Amino acid sequence: MNATSKTYVFGYIRVSTKDQNTERQLIKMKQIGIEDRHIYIDKQSGKDFDRPQYQLMRNNIREGDLIYIDALDRLGRNYDGVISEWKYITRELNADIVVLENESLFDSRKFKTMGDMGKLMEDQFLSLLAYVATQERLKTKQRQSEGIEVAKTNGKHLGRPKMNLTTLTLDQRNMLDSLYPQLKSGSITATDLMNKLNLKRNTFYKIIKEYDAS
Repeated sequence: MNATSKTYVFGYIRVSTKDQNTERQLIKMKQIGIEDRHIYIDKQSGKDFDRPQYQLMRNNIREGDLIYIDALDRLGRNYDGVISEWKYITRELNADIVVLENESLFDSRKFKTMGDMGKLMEDQFLSLLAYVATQERLKTKQRQSEGIEVAKTNGKHLGRPKMNLTTLTLDQRNMLDSLYPQLKSGSITATDLMNKLNLKRNTFYKIIKEYDAS
């Protein structure tokens, strides 16, 4: 590293969707003293590293820089990819990563002070982490599958509730009662009533059929 080059401290923040709040992570980064211009925020899934702010930060990392993240899964959800990125940043770029949630374990600077032994320990530690994370993902998928099967066995409908005559709101039902005679007389069209009730075409005709039979 050039003796005159300046090192920087970066903060990386990620949430999975645009609706999620980054405030908690942002407060942590500012408490450390990281400047706003060095904080990178993605609102995107962690399934891969094709994220605009992460890639921008990655391109700006230089030897001696330090990157803070709140938790390891904020870096990514694909742990094979996380290990690859960790090694690229800490070994090829010779920068460092600190995970605030588990700072006593996830601080690449500690491994570097131990020389070759530290690198071996880091490899084992990251491999163990990947194994545990994989087992957790498998358990989660198994629980989800089991939950779906139990729900089906109990006759529960999964997903968005189906609309029918009994699920109409009070306002919708009152409007239907009031305007149904006009529909039958031809004073209003089916499309007019459907729009007033704010129903989709298939749902509307199903409900009218139920209403006719009631």
